[in-house]
Amino acid sequence: MISYNPKEWFTFIFRFHKADTFRTLFPLIIGISVYCWIVDYLVLDFFKMTGDANLKNITVMHSMLGFVISLLLVFRTNTAYDRWWEGRKQWGSLVNNSRNLALKLDSILTEKDDKLFFKKIIPYYASTLNLHLKNEQISQELFEEFNINVDHKKHKPNQVAKLLMKKVNELYKTNKLSGEQLLYINPELLSFTDICGACERIKNTPIPFSYSVFLKKFIFFYVMTLPFGYVFLIGNYTIPVVIFIFYVLASLELIAEEIEDPFGHDENDLPTARIAETIKKNIEEIL
Repeated sequence: MISYNPKEWFTFIFRFHKADTFRTLFPLIIGISVYCWIVDYLVLDFFKMTGDANLKNITVMHSMLGFVISLLLVFRTNTAYDRWWEGRKQWGSLVNNSRNLALKLDSILTEKDDKLFFKKIIPYYASTLNLHLKNEQISQELFEEFNINVDHKKHKPNQVAKLLMKKVNELYKTNKLSGEQLLYINPELLSFTDICGACERIKNTPIPFSYSVFLKKFIFFYVMTLPFGYVFLIGNYTIPVVIFIFYVLASLELIAEEIEDPFGHDENDLPTARIAETIKKNIEEIL
C-alpha cells in the first residue's frame, strides 16, 4: 500500500507510479488517438461533410448515455471500495482481537512456557492468513517446532487455529485454565476463524462477470461513437477531448478492478504483511 500525504497537490499531479492508470491505458490512448484522427480526416477532409442534422444530434445521445455511465461507475467504484474497506476492518479486528487475547492470557497464565507458546502462535496466525490470502507458500518453521508437519493441501490458517485450540484445551484439562476463564477468552479464539472466513468471502466473490463485461463494453462503444458527434462541433479538437473522456472513464474502472481484491500485491492493496508484523510486535510486548 502506498503511504502518502493527502494534503499535497502538485506532487500528485506530476507523479507517475507503477499503478498509475495512465501507464496502463497508454497503448489504448494511442489507438484511440489514431482512430479519432481517421474519423476527423474522413469526415472533414475526405468526404468534406458539413454536418448532417441527424449526425449533429448524436451529442444529445452522448449526454444521456454519459449520465447513465456516470451512475454505473459510481456504483462500481463504491462497491469496490466497500470491499477494500471491509477487508481493512477485518484486519483491524484481527489486530484488536490478537491484542485482547494476549492481554487476557498474560493475566491468566503463570508458567513461562505457556506464555511463550502463545507469544509465537498468535502472530503466526496473522502471518499465515496473510500468505494464505495471497496464495503464497507458507513456511513450515513453526509447525516443525511443535513436531507437526503442515499439510499444504489443507486450509493453512485452520491448521494454526487447531494448534491454538489444542493448547487451550490442554490448559483446561490440566486445570491451568478454569471454565470461567475459558469462556472469558473464547470470543477472541472464535474471532480468528470468523475473520479468515470474511476475508475469503471478499477474495473469492468478485463483482459479477456479466456486470463487469457490460460496463467495459458500454465505455468502449460510448467512446468509439464520440468522434462522430463532436467532429462537426470542435473539428480536430475532438482528438484530445475524446482521449480525456476515455481516460477518465477507463481509469475509474481500472481503479475499481484494483481495489476490489484488497489482498494481492498491487500498490493500493492492503498492507497485510505490515499489519501482521505489527501484531507480532504487540504480542511480544504483551507476553
